[in-house]
Amino acid sequence: MAILFLTGISWTKTTDSSSGKMDAVSIEGRWDLTVYDTDRQFPSWLEVRHSGLHTLVGRFVGGGGSARPISKINFSDGKMSFAIPPQWEPENKDLLVEGSFQGDSLTGSMLVPSGKKYRWVGLRAPSLREGSEPVWADPVKLFNGNDLKGWHALGKNQWVAEAGMLRSPASGSNIETDQTFRDFKLHVEFRYPKGSNSGVYLRGRYEVQIEDSKGMEPLNDQLGAVYGFLAPSEMMAKDAGEWQSYDITLVGRMVTVVVNGKMVICNQEIPGITGGAIDSKEADPGPIYFQGDHGPIDFRNIEISLPK
Repeated sequence: MAILFLTGISWTKTTDSSSGKMDAVSIEGRWDLTVYDTDRQFPSWLEVRHSGLHTLVGRFVGGGGSARPISKINFSDGKMSFAIPPQWEPENKDLLVEGSFQGDSLTGSMLVPSGKKYRWVGLRAPSLREGSEPVWADPVKLFNGNDLKGWHALGKNQWVAEAGMLRSPASGSNIETDQTFRDFKLHVEFRYPKGSNSGVYLRGRYEVQIEDSKGMEPLNDQLGAVYGFLAPSEMMAKDAGEWQSYDITLVGRMVTVVVNGKMVICNQEIPGITGGAIDSKEADPGPIYFQGDHGPIDFRNIEISLPK
């Protein structure tokens, strides 16, 4: 066993976990979390990495909202803890997370600002590294323009097929394909009224943001972004009320996003799930899903190409 001592943390290179004590290196990486309530469960995500010689930092994604930085992760004797300020209501208490190693997984508790405590389990996120670029088959339509065949709402349905469009006339449920997919090229056109908001979820886990963003800075929560993770290189949003388009290629974790004919994200890695994901099972295929709970939105010409 070789030990490298750093200020504040003992970094231990060992494969012997019989003592139950794990080193700081062992917790580094990305973790897909499942959070358990009494009668349901929801996904979450954690990234841990070192900053300098003696501090663990990271990022966290809860059931909603964006990836948020963790300024310090406390870790000792196989146990970790950290706190995150609230994302939207500054008067609320911090989110408190504690966990420990159980074999190859992490288990712990999460105390939310309301005072409720949840149990969670974390598994190491898969790398999803692929080989060569796929050879793509011809595109097929995911929406026939006439009815909701091939789609289902995730709750009480407000979506309608009208004049060749898949429409959510008011805030309501999200909607997803019956089919699931792994790697694909997706074309979709969309239109929103002023101030509205939606998203295209890849495999149901990675949101490409739809936002009324004309004239805004190209940040990671605006149109063309992978929400909370990847910002577009430039803002290509048109005026609200105009039809716009996404052409998205997803292979493993690598994503390319073309907005209105302009590439704004070029083959970049998506680190983990975004808020609103259907689950945290990143190794599994997943549906295409559209957000319908943040205002009116119309979609049309929804096509997908799969590897041959």
